[in-house]
Amino acid sequence: MKIYGTLQCNDCVECIQALDRAGIAYEFCSFQEGLSHLKAFLKLRDALPLFAAVKAEGKIGIPCVVLDDGTVTLEWQMLLSG
Repeated sequence: MKIYGTLQCNDCVECIQALDRAGIAYEFCSFQEGLSHLKAFLKLRDALPLFAAVKAEGKIGIPCVVLDDGTVTLEWQMLLSG
């Protein structure tokens, strides 16, 4: 699974810390590490209706989780229950 975000975002930091504590493997695609991660995230954000409400609120939509099966979610907490 991939998680798109930045360590400047408190929600992203909370997400990766919780996943680390739970021993859940992920790849953190930090926008700070390269524009390729930001471009990949924006491609998802611009194409998926999932982000409509987020954009309407003026938010970014991170952390953004892309599961191994291609499912995209903003509900990272659900990863901790399964």
